[in-house]
Amino acid sequence: TYLPVLPHVAWLGVRHGGLAKCTAANPALPAGGFVGESKSAILEGLGPEHPEIPDFALLRASDGPDARAERARAFVDADGHLPVVLKPDAGQRGSGVALLARAEDAVRHARELEHDAILQQVVHGPEFGVFWVREPGAERGRVFSVTVKQLPEVVGDGRRTVEELLLDDPRACAMHRAYLAELGQDAEAVLPEGEVRRLVEVGTHARGAIFLDGEHLRTPALEEAVERIASRFEGFHFGRFDVIAPSEEAFAEGVGLRVIELNGVTSESTNVYDPKFSVLAAYRTLWAQWTLAYRIGAANAALGAPTVGLLGILQELRKYRKGQAQHLKLPHEILSRP
Repeated sequence: TYLPVLPHVAWLGVRHGGLAKCTAANPALPAGGFVGESKSAILEGLGPEHPEIPDFALLRASDGPDARAERARAFVDADGHLPVVLKPDAGQRGSGVALLARAEDAVRHARELEHDAILQQVVHGPEFGVFWVREPGAERGRVFSVTVKQLPEVVGDGRRTVEELLLDDPRACAMHRAYLAELGQDAEAVLPEGEVRRLVEVGTHARGAIFLDGEHLRTPALEEAVERIASRFEGFHFGRFDVIAPSEEAFAEGVGLRVIELNGVTSESTNVYDPKFSVLAAYRTLWAQWTLAYRIGAANAALGAPTVGLLGILQELRKYRKGQAQHLKLPHEILSRP
């Protein structure tokens, strides 16, 4: 899928004096957030004391099982912290992410961790992606794109199982393996007529969430709210916020936004997955995104921001892939529904 993007990236590398220039796009993040950036460090950079950042706790592998279990217990015992999300501190595309509704599950998995992870307060409401950029020297940034994330669901008819319902859906059937992995034994349940069952609980495209263009929700109020959040993170210029809001209306008004993650230079402008866009239109967006990444990276590098060479990127990718293998040991399914 990305083959048509690679020649454009190569040309940008020649134009801006090196393929690594994009790694200077975000001086606040290692390698600009190319791969394996720490979720907890990013949330700290955004200011966990601010209401837009849900509560979270870092579970360090080096602390030992008892210390991790104690920290997990203290976190889930706090008011409003169940259910919680367990996710790798350095992970992408929803790998190793699980929703846990029982304190004993959180404590047990905290003990078993072999890599750093975070527990995060669950925030209820629709999820969105907001791609934001600010060129060095500019007074303000701008929203590059908005994505609406839909969690697919089926409606019971009193006769068919959840698996039969999703296989009969013209879109859901294409991701049936991912959905069955999420559902586990719930796939065999026969839903009463009219009962709705979500097929996935994580707003990640790789795990079955549906991404649609949210340009109709872009407003001055939204841009102002995102600007306020992004400008607190010194050294951040380019990336995508994953945001939950009480409703689409509240999101458009910039009210009640909660940032659950922020991704760096290899973020996608995820609105391109909307079926309304042609393949060519999607590539135009990706080309424009990478043009900005290199332009911002080159400008930051000229101001003294460090870049990471090809060898450094390969080392980070190797470390990330090793971590991915460990992430598979985390619960992929929902262990206990709230």
